[in-house]
Amino acid sequence: MQELHKHLPNLYLFRLVAQQGSFQAAANVLALPRSSVSKKIQQLEDDLQLRLLQRSTRKLSLTENGLALLQATESLKEVLNNTQQVLSKHQQQAVGRVKISCSTVIGEKFLLPLIAELTQTYPQISLDLNLTDNVVDLIADKVDIAVRVGQLPDSSLIARKIGQKSWAWYASPSYLDKFGTPATPQELDKHACLIFKNAHICLNHWQFVDKQGDIINYQVKQNVTVDDGRTLVQLACLGQGILMVDPLLIQPEIAAGKLVAIFTDYHHPNTMPIHLVCLGKQARSKAVDEVWRVLNDRMSELLQVDVV
Repeated sequence: MQELHKHLPNLYLFRLVAQQGSFQAAANVLALPRSSVSKKIQQLEDDLQLRLLQRSTRKLSLTENGLALLQATESLKEVLNNTQQVLSKHQQQAVGRVKISCSTVIGEKFLLPLIAELTQTYPQISLDLNLTDNVVDLIADKVDIAVRVGQLPDSSLIARKIGQKSWAWYASPSYLDKFGTPATPQELDKHACLIFKNAHICLNHWQFVDKQGDIINYQVKQNVTVDDGRTLVQLACLGQGILMVDPLLIQPEIAAGKLVAIFTDYHHPNTMPIHLVCLGKQARSKAVDEVWRVLNDRMSELLQVDVV
């Protein structure tokens, strides 16, 4: 009897049966089989060791104990009504916490500029930013919205394509002045290469397509490996080596003359989609929906800039 809280679902069901006048009517309200309702009421009676309902083929009536329990649980209706009001308010207003996960460079270049807009438009939403180049599990890491690069596996995630990732090769003018500009992929053996590497991938296989359309696969030396995209770009700007990167992500560095393109007679054979992903509609709050809408619209615009 010290664990009466465990009976709350069945108490609610008992009150519904009493109000509706039959197991079938209560079952219809909850879209449950009549047998399920009957079993749960029987379970409640067994747990309380009280006969609550008098059953007959034509009529269902409350016993004396059933009437007493109905009166004693009258406040349960108020609790449920108040709970429903809280839920309705939460569902109708953009209130609460939204966790967003994004790779470091895309986050810095395209997500962070939108934070002021989000916080000003939705002051009751608190944002939790997770900038990492590791793959995150939305459920395990309690992430509401994520930006992911590459093809998505079949899952229950909702996805919208907001951009496309490509690759080219860059170095700083200071590096090229000191070590020269390689003309062919084979000359990379004489140069320092900056490689992205984490627990899951190592991007040290660079592909080049020449003017004749032939693909050259080249495994470059791992002079410096980094698991953070922002650091990789910074090292290249500091003259530490050659970088393979999406030109879209380094537009400010290109415009400022910090990085210049090399291997301009070649191009990379592949592109990869950039998706905005989140959990299904049933798992999302109003706050997540609003942030999703803004990011979907605004990041799609930002990721369509012309590449220099």
